Amino acid sequence: MAKRRKLLGQILKEIELVTEGDIQEALARQKKQGGLLGKILCEMGTCSDGDITMALAAQNDMNFVDLAGLDIPIELLDLVTEAQAHTYRVVPLEYDAESKMFTIAMDDPTKIVVFDELQFSLQSRIPGIRIQGALASQEDIDAALENFYGEGGAKKGLGGDLAEFIEEGVIGKNAIAVDSDDPDAPQVVKLLNFLLSTAIKDRSSDIHLEPFEERFQVRYRVDGALLAMENPPKELAPSLISRIKVLSKLDIAETRMPQDGRIELTIEGRSVDLRVSTLPTMFGESCVMRILDRSNVSLDLDNLGMRPEDNEMMKALIAKPNGIVLVTGPTGSGKTTTLYSCLNFMNTPDLKIITTEDPVEYDLPGVMQCQVNEEVGLTYGAALRSILRQDPDMILVGEIRDRETGGIAVEAALTGHLVLSTLHTNDAPSATTRMLDLGLEAFLIAATMEAIIAQRLVRKICVSCKDYFEPEAEHCMELGIRQEAIRGKKFAFGKGCSRCNNTGYKGRMALYEMFRVNDEVKQMIMDGANVASLREAGRRHGMRTLRESGLLAIYDCGTTVDEVLRETLVLE
Repeated sequence: MAKRRKLLGQILKEIELVTEGDIQEALARQKKQGGLLGKILCEMGTCSDGDITMALAAQNDMNFVDLAGLDIPIELLDLVTEAQAHTYRVVPLEYDAESKMFTIAMDDPTKIVVFDELQFSLQSRIPGIRIQGALASQEDIDAALENFYGEGGAKKGLGGDLAEFIEEGVIGKNAIAVDSDDPDAPQVVKLLNFLLSTAIKDRSSDIHLEPFEERFQVRYRVDGALLAMENPPKELAPSLISRIKVLSKLDIAETRMPQDGRIELTIEGRSVDLRVSTLPTMFGESCVMRILDRSNVSLDLDNLGMRPEDNEMMKALIAKPNGIVLVTGPTGSGKTTTLYSCLNFMNTPDLKIITTEDPVEYDLPGVMQCQVNEEVGLTYGAALRSILRQDPDMILVGEIRDRETGGIAVEAALTGHLVLSTLHTNDAPSATTRMLDLGLEAFLIAATMEAIIAQRLVRKICVSCKDYFEPEAEHCMELGIRQEAIRGKKFAFGKGCSRCNNTGYKGRMALYEMFRVNDEVKQMIMDGANVASLREAGRRHGMRTLRESGLLAIYDCGTTVDEVLRETLVLE
């Protein structure tokens, strides 16, 4: 059983720094105005910042250290880069080579994620290294950071890891040439490299840089959920956004209009693309960078997590000589990964595969990929017309957006080509009405449509902290199932650990709804059947809805009830 931490007020009373009356008064103020108990006690004059720091050290089983006059060897300073030291507010203290224990000083004992970040970054240099913390006052940390990592300090310039990034050309030596007129340029280059390397290491899909009136916020999207990082200095926001705009070949003088660009990176031999989007806001430009890391995506059809029967159906569908196969779902639901995996599976020397995309997300060797460029008139429709003259066997259309694109896709299917594409609908049967809304004839849709696959992504339970429980009646009510359906089954959840940033989730899995357009469904489409009738026909022929796929994932202890409820609906 975990040892219960003592309350801060209890510790302060035990060392006779405050009385019970002081604690009660501080708690009353806290209830009225909010804030931290320690800060309120300091404002009351009952104790000092140093007293609070010592009490926090005792509360978190940390030693309290005085950094004044401390001399830290340069080899210890090399273990923590300047960007890491300032971002995490840590100072190296000592390293025991025998136990491989590295001790750092910090002023916030709640930031335990710092230990994992530093341990991960140092593992390649010192396998088996472990990190432990000691507590120091904010004033001591500020002074030590200035002394050892500031201008003229013991450790000048870049830290080891980030220096290697720049020397090896993470963004390219020419791309990050420093503007000597910008006093923040060196710090900005180091900060950007640190943000990028941390995001890619954490397998993030997006980096959000958000300026507010009082702070500059950085958040990463990991497994579909946003996680807040330590906020960089607010004054670096304009310079950092400008640096990103320079790298993505955007107009740095234009701050009133949104812009889109692209940065190509090479990190540790891995090719990574960043899709950059800027947006003017009240307090400066907001920037979002979408990370497209090929090594972070498995383009293997057998590794998508489909159930065996769904996997066999998908392989049978993409082996057809002609027809249309649609993958539907909202933005970020994994449609592109599914389609790329299909192309990868079918990519053989005897097949000619051509894609038209906006944008081309991953390079597939052996596949002809065409990027839409509407500024010069290269729309989906224009690209598709030319593709049909290139003698393809299989065509991927990034998205069917309008009647022209849908019409040419139908024409391609009728003339002996297999067409894969995406559409934005809530479930698979709704795609037929969406195609009708675009202006396509019902008989053409019926003649060419082979299948519609709807999908959603849910977070997987972290295997390192997975625990099990007996489901109760309320879970049946939430999921819309009978209690008999879960009798004898166990559900799982993640308790939260350092490997999953205390979220309980690590990685994602897809839920699929496979709607096969058979002869009965084709006739129903031509007869103008509604979505509910089409859905019922699909279920009669074995279609599993998204909710039902989610239930199977819960029964397999792969994901949680909350995730399935968030991503799927019960459709009657």
